[in-house]
Amino acid sequence: MESSGITEFTTAFDYEFTSFLCESETFVFATRITTILYCLVFLLSLVGNGLVLWILMKYESLESLTNVFILNLCLSDLIFSSLLPVWLSAYYWKWVLGEFLCKLLNLFFSVSLYSSIIFLTIMTIYRYLSVVSPLSTLRVHTLRCRVWATIAIWAASILSSIPDAISHEVISGQCEYSEPRWFLASVYQHNIFFLLSLGIILFCYVEILRTLLRSRSKRHHRTVRLIFTIVVAYFLSWAPYNLVLFLKTLQQLRIIQSCEVIQQLEYAVQVCNKVAFSHCCFNPVLYVFVGVKFRRHLKSLLRQFWLCKQQVPSPIPTPHSPGAFNYEGASFY
Repeated sequence: MESSGITEFTTAFDYEFTSFLCESETFVFATRITTILYCLVFLLSLVGNGLVLWILMKYESLESLTNVFILNLCLSDLIFSSLLPVWLSAYYWKWVLGEFLCKLLNLFFSVSLYSSIIFLTIMTIYRYLSVVSPLSTLRVHTLRCRVWATIAIWAASILSSIPDAISHEVISGQCEYSEPRWFLASVYQHNIFFLLSLGIILFCYVEILRTLLRSRSKRHHRTVRLIFTIVVAYFLSWAPYNLVLFLKTLQQLRIIQSCEVIQQLEYAVQVCNKVAFSHCCFNPVLYVFVGVKFRRHLKSLLRQFWLCKQQVPSPIPTPHSPGAFNYEGASFY
């Protein structure tokens, strides 16, 4: 990320370049806020996404393609959040992990970003096909289809992240882009991914909405509602950061030259960065508030934990326990 007078760690979207007209003010508060926030995000993401994975494996059927996507989305968020302590340590003690891990960890960071946006887009397309043209999704429930879809998405994410890995080097004790042009290329690439997925998702939901207005299926309404909420949360988190990073490229290209504008842009980068990087712990909260079946599974899990803690024999498994799963749609919504 672009720091504001503070030399922060450099990630897939971080490139520290000083304005040729003026220096930014030093944001003393940014250091403390970044440290506290990233530690909280790391812990909340670890607990929240870990809990979602546990519930998926314990209560749900992975024969559902949407459940497979949710599982992989959790993995993407866990990869992203697990790197936050690394970036923090690099800020306080500089980069001590060597150039190989500098490239590798930035590869993981970029993979987590691209896989999240691809999985969300494919989930939306799949839900669009399920609602608008149900017969077209009959073939995707096979094990081979689920495996190949997952492999293809992760492979596309890795290929898209290779330039970020190659372009990072250890310079003056920091893992950062070797040249400014790599920063520009990275921002533009992610902007293109972001806008393309936004266009596809908007089209899908317009068509879904038109179809649901003619349908009385509450199951479809519930499923679409959660996916829509997840997608909206993602875009609200990352859209401002993508925008301010694009504006930073204009500063790098000397299109933006005003010191006052640059200062305001530095403030915006700090705020938008915190919001975007906090997204990896949002989804579990959305599942709790929007996902009816997820809330039921969570209550069942907590009840079993409490009974086990009280050393009371567990009750007879409910109809939603493994082996007695009632089909209520394509996922645990």
